[in-house]
Amino acid sequence: MKKLFLFAFILLSVCAGKVMAQNIQLHYDLGRALYKSLDERPWVTTTVEMFKADKWGSTYFFVDMDYTDKGVASAYWEISRELKFWKAPISAHVEYNGGLNYINNAFLGGAAYNWNSADFSRVFGFQVLYKYIQKNDKPHNFQLTGTWTINFCQNKFTFSGFADFWREKHFDVHGNEHNYIFISEPQFWVNLNKFKHVNDDLNLSVGTEWELSTNFATRNGFYYIPTLAMKWTF
Repeated sequence: MKKLFLFAFILLSVCAGKVMAQNIQLHYDLGRALYKSLDERPWVTTTVEMFKADKWGSTYFFVDMDYTDKGVASAYWEISRELKFWKAPISAHVEYNGGLNYINNAFLGGAAYNWNSADFSRVFGFQVLYKYIQKNDKPHNFQLTGTWTINFCQNKFTFSGFADFWREKHFDVHGNEHNYIFISEPQFWVNLNKFKHVNDDLNLSVGTEWELSTNFATRNGFYYIPTLAMKWTF
């Protein structure tokens, strides 16, 4: 559950100066209901996102936490900094990824390209990154990331998401070796305060997320895992 409003605000920051935004999301995960191999997967995930722009670029982070009936089962976070104090649409990008359980620390650096329509209803971004994965047999890797945000029907609906493809030597639960990973998490939101007779201060959205992945974590092959979700934007 990540990167889903980042580039919209990066681009807004270029035009509007200082921008800050944050949200919290609650996801009910249906993975256990769809796959017997995920019978221990947590049902609930929360995500906290924060973005802040300044005159030198922007800072972004998110924290994911997964929950079982025993409490927090796992946690993962990313923090990134984009540096841009020139007019070209290319930014310098540095990033850290880390978490609990099977996740190794990763340090990334490279370039980011961002594009938006005139009214910011459509925003797209693309990153080309070097990725150093600590404690991996082959630590020197790469990552390609694409992001998008599309608002339509007078901002009543939002379709947003990201797609990551990277190289990382790892093994699935059966001991098979894999070297490449793909994951995408498109989200669809209904923004309630954009409808008539709904208070503007009700910053609640309801929707869904779909985790689409190949050889992600300890899994072998393609998985499709939807969620039911709510989001409050501050």
